[in-house]
Amino acid sequence: MGAIMLQGTGSDVGKSVLVAGLCRALVLRGYRVRPFKPQNMSNNAAVTADGGEIGRAQALQAVACRVPLHTDMNPVLLKPQADRTSQLIVHGQVRGTLGSGNFRAARGELLGAVLESYARLQAQCDIVVVEGAGSPAEINLRAGDIANMGFARAANVPVVLVGDIDRGGVIAAVVGTRTVIDPADAAMIRGFLINKFRGDPALFMDGYAQIEALSGWRGLGVVPWLDAVARLPSEDAVVLERRQFSVDAPLVVACPVLPRISNFDDVDPLKLEPRVDLRMIGAGQVIPAEAALVILPGSKASVADMRAMVAQGWDIDIRAHHRRGGAVLGICGGYQMLGRTIADPDGLEGPAGSVAGLGLLDVETVLGGTKTLEAVRGRALGADFGGYEMHMGRTDGPGRTRPFAMLGDRADGAVSRDGRVMGSYVHGLLASTELRGALLHRLGSASAGQDYDQSVEDALDEVAALLETHADVDAMIALAMG
Repeated sequence: MGAIMLQGTGSDVGKSVLVAGLCRALVLRGYRVRPFKPQNMSNNAAVTADGGEIGRAQALQAVACRVPLHTDMNPVLLKPQADRTSQLIVHGQVRGTLGSGNFRAARGELLGAVLESYARLQAQCDIVVVEGAGSPAEINLRAGDIANMGFARAANVPVVLVGDIDRGGVIAAVVGTRTVIDPADAAMIRGFLINKFRGDPALFMDGYAQIEALSGWRGLGVVPWLDAVARLPSEDAVVLERRQFSVDAPLVVACPVLPRISNFDDVDPLKLEPRVDLRMIGAGQVIPAEAALVILPGSKASVADMRAMVAQGWDIDIRAHHRRGGAVLGICGGYQMLGRTIADPDGLEGPAGSVAGLGLLDVETVLGGTKTLEAVRGRALGADFGGYEMHMGRTDGPGRTRPFAMLGDRADGAVSRDGRVMGSYVHGLLASTELRGALLHRLGSASAGQDYDQSVEDALDEVAALLETHADVDAMIALAMG
């Protein structure tokens, strides 16, 4: 069985999308493929078929492989809760909390769990396509590493290094990586890819040759800027700092970007709607008065994010929006913030305590208990939908007598008496064409009726086709099988 690993010269160089595209390209060639990321750090996650959670990027890569999501695809997941602490997920389940003081020692002890998952995936397929994390050039983090060269060397997996030319300095990034890493680590790298190129690739051929000469690594292609990426769910909130989805459309939907935002791809299906102007509202910006709908997405630390909302003044904006007749939809952590209070008596997400919510729903939340991880199907706003729950805690109160949805015979969420404030624990609601259409109809608009899942499939095919054209896929297969 074969394997190949894509590592990057830095974070956000496009590794996740290239892995997804390579997975789809290999599947289209007839290979059985599985994605793998030893260690991930992200608050965007997905529920797996075996009842756990993995990073959103590995979920997308599983879709690219046309196989069910499984916790072995991302055995170690770190979900940041505060500046110096993260929730530790191992094989899909919460194992505790890691802080800056015990991070390095604890992650080194997880290599065994990583290799167990990798071995199980190898037994199921022809090729495992592995994604690194961050950069192998972060030599200060090399001791105890399980995400990049620590894994590659332990599992003897050849590496392709990805450089991002769009951010500039790609020659220094690739050659500099070769210069600073350990020679034994450098020996694992068998080639490089240049990603996110705009313009005529012929203009970069001299630079490409210089990288080959200075690094001693083989060039495996120059991948152009991939427009299809805009149609794929993102894992890292860092993209929200640069990428806005706003268009000139009559229906304004605003989504505040809170510090611990999670599963923000819940709003991605709205990008398919030509009549919707989706605005991601960053720190220092006001929620626009012309918004018809405000969406409060998930949060990894809803108490802290509620305090951040008040600090930004968005609580005032949202209450004013509601008084003007605007609608509000809260999903998971956003649903909790719509209630009267959020209490964290055991300090699960940070210091123990409680905070007042927006008070737009007559419910209260207490964090605690076992984490709910479950795929669900239900009906809301007169429409059928599917999605998943991923949360800790319980929300209850008089508002629950007006549920947002019915999940079989179980009620979910709450709706205000005036019907304009809605909260639900279910992620993925808006991916349902029927439900998205029902929501837009309630707002006085109409849906284009596009299938979100099919849009993702088409985008993956487009990325795969571009890799076949601009990257040496044959060489990467040879590396994987060698």
